Amino acid sequence: MHPPTEPPDTQAALRQFSLERMIAYGIDAADAIELRAAVLAGQPWREAASGLAARAIAAAEDAGAYPTDASRAALYHRASALLRMSQALMLRDTDQRRQIVEQAVDYYRRFAALRKDRSHVRIETSEGPMAGWLLPAQGMAAGSVIIIGGVEGWAMDFDGIGEAVAARGVNVLLLDAPGQGETRIIHRHYLSARWRESFRRAIDFMEQSLPDRPIGIIGNSMGGAIALDVANNDRRIAACCNNGGIIRPSDFRAARATLFAKMVAFCGTSDEDRATAIWDTVEPVKPGPNTSYSLLVLQGGLDPLVSVEHAHTFMARTPARQKHMELFSDGDHCLYNHRSDRDILIADWMRKRLDDARKSP
Repeated sequence: MHPPTEPPDTQAALRQFSLERMIAYGIDAADAIELRAAVLAGQPWREAASGLAARAIAAAEDAGAYPTDASRAALYHRASALLRMSQALMLRDTDQRRQIVEQAVDYYRRFAALRKDRSHVRIETSEGPMAGWLLPAQGMAAGSVIIIGGVEGWAMDFDGIGEAVAARGVNVLLLDAPGQGETRIIHRHYLSARWRESFRRAIDFMEQSLPDRPIGIIGNSMGGAIALDVANNDRRIAACCNNGGIIRPSDFRAARATLFAKMVAFCGTSDEDRATAIWDTVEPVKPGPNTSYSLLVLQGGLDPLVSVEHAHTFMARTPARQKHMELFSDGDHCLYNHRSDRDILIADWMRKRLDDARKSP
């Protein structure tokens, strides 16, 4: 067996961003295949992804070839996902990265305007603005849900889960939390020791949008740990889903240097000790004032970041009133390779838990 001949950054990209993960982030399957082929042929990752995005944009703006709003919306969504993927390997928040993210947001906004099923929102906090996308429930809303990503996958990347939840009669906020996506790269709102206050403002926003209805939170990857901490500390949270979080996020400092470098950037610093101290304020198994919420933990049997044993320990230590874990024996991290099954499971579970919360005294 010959060793790989691709440059180390290319090897890292191909390893981190499998076809299943890219598709789960909204990349069209054909684009995911073409992107990986181009990179294997020697084209730089950013150039290959941005080239495919440019092709989708050109098609969307060709009214003769694509005259319908539905076609143009799909192409703008495709372009936005590719632009987001083009900056995925960048560790620093440079002006170039900021420009790419601004373009990705702009094309997602065009997609949203054509679809007419979501709107761009901005939530003011003492630490700076947070950005997100509000998807109204289809039919009468039974409650509200906040969805967050992790260190890499952010709000727009998880719109598949949001659409599944909204289809079941629940308002959805796809949130770029402190340290994530548009909130961080455009508004420079990083994860700090005061991050819980920002989440309280997001919960306020959902509560004001739909008063007297229960609220849930879904966290993906590292966002699963953040979501559980939020659930433990805010009595307004009735249900929480942890899809891929760990008990102590800063443990990755010793185990995975590249991932931890991204976690440092998440905090808007280059000081690893400072970043570690900030991440140590995320305490998903520390009891708080709220213990009456229901918890769903999703776990992949082949997850390279979170072991099944760790997930069981996580389950045992969380203070939630009701707990349930779903194990996919061949599942990858965040169940990227089971996107449809995952999204259906989360959406149905969340709707049921919010209904139960409405009925309870």
